[in-house]
Amino acid sequence: MPTFAQKVQVAKELCQELMAVGFGPFLGTPSGVLSPFYSALNRHDGLLIVARDDNAVGVAAGASLAGQFPVVLMESSGLGQSISAIASLVVPYKIPMLLVVSSRGGYPEATKENLIMGRLTQPLLDELGIEGVTLDPEVRPSRQVNRLRDIVRGQLRPAALLVPSTALGARA
Repeated sequence: MPTFAQKVQVAKELCQELMAVGFGPFLGTPSGVLSPFYSALNRHDGLLIVARDDNAVGVAAGASLAGQFPVVLMESSGLGQSISAIASLVVPYKIPMLLVVSSRGGYPEATKENLIMGRLTQPLLDELGIEGVTLDPEVRPSRQVNRLRDIVRGQLRPAALLVPSTALGARA
């Protein structure tokens, strides 16, 4: 099991790898689970905080249509809140973007609302036809980022990186 310091290092490497292969801009709403990733992005002036997850998806769609490969960072509850924007805009028009979704609902936070959305995250992505890759902190981020790059930049379609609640060392 990786240590807290190793998990924070994974967040830094993930940030660097995504930027190195041309992902950006990065948009998101505040998230405790993704906070180490947000800290790494802030070191590069690469994070735009948006008030609502569906607004972040809309801004990302505009950035994508302008030729960029945006990343939307959200918790699993934000995915639920953004379903309409994703299902009516991103999916039917195959707008390439990366969704980084923290999968809340596991240990240490077993609240009912987080358990439900955590359990629904993968099925929602499956029904939307969005391929998901789960972040494994014990695997070099470059392998996972290369797969996501192939989907978003190579196939020009949306993809998701699922981040388990404990993968980056943050406490929910």
